[in-house]
Amino acid sequence: MKDIMGMMKAAGEMKGKMEAMQAELANLIVEGKSGGGMVTVSLNGKGELRGVKIDPSMFKEDDVEILEDLIVAAHADAKAKVESETQNRMAEVTADLPIPPGMKLPF
Repeated sequence: MKDIMGMMKAAGEMKGKMEAMQAELANLIVEGKSGGGMVTVSLNGKGELRGVKIDPSMFKEDDVEILEDLIVAAHADAKAKVESETQNRMAEVTADLPIPPGMKLPF
């Protein structure tokens, strides 16, 4: 019976830590860059787009395709950073739990 009570207490603590981590991630702003910093995309910790900065020199009629590709690349860079940060913070929250290797949370 002690084990069940201990598990319930640990689950409650983890829930609180998860909620705090989610609030932190919602306020986190991550920037992804491409083209040597010519294009910068900002995402919050939930992966929502918050801003795009484009160097004015990119506004040339014949560079439209390049600019479009740089925006996509900057977004991918920012998204990868958000996912990495989320995984790092999740690992901190679940460090004390006996979770099998390779299992990802949230499910």
